[in-house]
Amino acid sequence: MGNGFLSQEEIDALLNGNISENIPELLSPEEEDLIGEIGNICMGSAATALSTMLNQAVNITTPKVKITSLKELKSTFETPNVALEIEYISGIKGKNLLVMKMKDAAVIANVMMGGNGEAADTSKITELEQSAVSEAMNQMIGSSATAMATMFSKEINISPPVSMIWDGNTEPLVNDMDETNDIVVASFSLKIGNLVDSEIMQILPIDTAKKIVETMTSGREIKEEKKVPDANRPEERQPEVKVEKAEFQPLTETRTVSQSRNIDLIMDVPLEITVVLGRTKKNIKDVLSFSTGSLIQLDKLADEPVEILVNGKKVAYGEVVVVDESFGVRITSIVSGKERVMNLVK
Repeated sequence: MGNGFLSQEEIDALLNGNISENIPELLSPEEEDLIGEIGNICMGSAATALSTMLNQAVNITTPKVKITSLKELKSTFETPNVALEIEYISGIKGKNLLVMKMKDAAVIANVMMGGNGEAADTSKITELEQSAVSEAMNQMIGSSATAMATMFSKEINISPPVSMIWDGNTEPLVNDMDETNDIVVASFSLKIGNLVDSEIMQILPIDTAKKIVETMTSGREIKEEKKVPDANRPEERQPEVKVEKAEFQPLTETRTVSQSRNIDLIMDVPLEITVVLGRTKKNIKDVLSFSTGSLIQLDKLADEPVEILVNGKKVAYGEVVVVDESFGVRITSIVSGKERVMNLVK
């Protein structure tokens, strides 16, 4: 092709479609497997968060990863869906979509609002139900980002996710991509007790997928370099260890409660706990008239339960106690899922 014309062999290759070796791969098979591995760990953590919110067994399986385009995806897409757009703002830059079928979202919303999920209207969801599902998906993504941060050994932060209904008329865009752009789709099997046996999808632009792969592989290379022994450094002789036969007590049958090991990924995440004794409203002139000894009357009685907030969200009620000359709060009740949703939409 040096003279600017195609050779007969190249023309035959074009006609026969045998030119794949000349086209660079968007993602290698190894990179696709790595995306699946990362997604499996992250969604395992997300399943734990969703299980805690719904009080139901949640199982999200290893994903199937493929490369396609938004146009091709929409042609085979079952609508309507609930889509949550997430943007990574530190650690990794880029956006992605988490997509859930409308009927599954309706079941989750019904359970969060105090129902059993069986009587949910799976054909549509109200604005309140959409807020409930968005909160559930938000918690899932937060747990997923925490798991990713643990894998990468670096801080991963996301902006507040934005939810939308994808009904075929709306066009949720990832990084404002054209619908012909290539994307990575990871499809997970989603099971929630006996209520849901369906699929949930994560959609990433190729650039975001490659950044995730590069971050993961660079971290592995650093760890492998640390394991390489120094040939010039003399081997340290390990001290002798006394080995004895282990003795065990007779086994007795006990009941155990299985717990997903993925919960360990988020056990060290710090949360801010606030106790609200009461609230009141004052005019500016009243605030400026405050002086030492002024009394401010709150909207709660002395024996009323106080509110307990975790990261600004009400989760429980309690009573004030004194512990070793310090104030404390004894939890008396936990906020229901329906009341928590109502707090979100106020």
